Amino acid sequence: MKFLHLVWSNLRRKKLRTSLTLLSILVAFVLFGFLAAIKHALAGGVELAGADRLIVRHKVSIIQMLPESYKARMERIPGVVLATHQTWFGGIYQDPKNFFMQNPVVPEEFLAMHPELILAPGQKQAWLKSRTGAVVGRKTADRFHWKIGDRVPIQSTIWSKPDGSRVWEFDIVGIYDGKDKGTDTTALFFRYDYFDEVRRQSWGKGQVGWYTIRVKDPAQAADVAKRVDQEFENSSAETKTEPEGAFVQAWARQIGNIVMIVAAILGAVFFTILLVTGNTMAQAVRERTGELGVLKAIGFTNGQIVSLVLAEACLLTVLGGGLGLGLAWLVISRGDPTGGLLPMFFFPTRDLLIGLGISVVLGIVTGIFPAYQAMRLRVADALRRM
Repeated sequence: MKFLHLVWSNLRRKKLRTSLTLLSILVAFVLFGFLAAIKHALAGGVELAGADRLIVRHKVSIIQMLPESYKARMERIPGVVLATHQTWFGGIYQDPKNFFMQNPVVPEEFLAMHPELILAPGQKQAWLKSRTGAVVGRKTADRFHWKIGDRVPIQSTIWSKPDGSRVWEFDIVGIYDGKDKGTDTTALFFRYDYFDEVRRQSWGKGQVGWYTIRVKDPAQAADVAKRVDQEFENSSAETKTEPEGAFVQAWARQIGNIVMIVAAILGAVFFTILLVTGNTMAQAVRERTGELGVLKAIGFTNGQIVSLVLAEACLLTVLGGGLGLGLAWLVISRGDPTGGLLPMFFFPTRDLLIGLGISVVLGIVTGIFPAYQAMRLRVADALRRM
């Protein structure tokens, strides 16, 4: 630390070059922050999925429906504690771009299955009493400025009423929050009994989209999944049972391998920054060849010279990376830039720490070669270049 002033003075020597390099690093880490938040928004549900919950869907495709009567049979299977169902509604609010998830559910069973959704007791009772009642997540309520008591029209792209209308009106009787920061609070849930009674399509009566089942022992989840599929084997609607995390991941993969896409983009960005910063450090060392010779002449060891160059490189990358991560966190904390399309949008602490680690590694990698050159420099050769 006693040579920090010397290191900082070296960085300040070429202010324009240092500023441009810092700006390049800053932009790279701002991009890192946004991509980390987007990746978590699209695939983070896998991490939050319940270890004791399994999803049962049609073996052929998620768009194929299952009989409502399967519920009672599932709950008789050893190891199953609770079963409930959901159905994809596929609605939009006012404009096609205002898309978010809406599902008809059985209120009591659904809330028991998902304790991570926090709904006030009074609002829960109101939902049980109102056939057209619906509860919506805090994020979507804030997005559309909904409040309890509003009557909201949702136009379904799939389901119509007996009069042929596809516009369904729901009374907002509750707004739920998430128990954890990453809990999805974008969906709207309404009563399945009202939905099944009113929907026009005869082929959908008495059928549901998929089931969620809770197992007694998460360690036996694979065995329970096998029993469930065996129960409905050779039936007209065979099932595929999988962990909730795998089900969520399948949804995310519909737009591609999120992790691979993010890794490819960041790999290209950081490789470019590696070249830019490495060139800056190499040029800085070449310009100070004579000064390094003087330092060696007055007693600086090779180890101290290497440490000075590495410290300069690390200070440059950590400063740029820290500013970039801080700016990314500040902007991301202001909310979802898409207006609510991402179910959860925040900068995970783990990725923030990874970013800081990358900035340090970047400094070491970009500084190691110039430091090695400085270490090999002979005093006589260096002084002749002054």
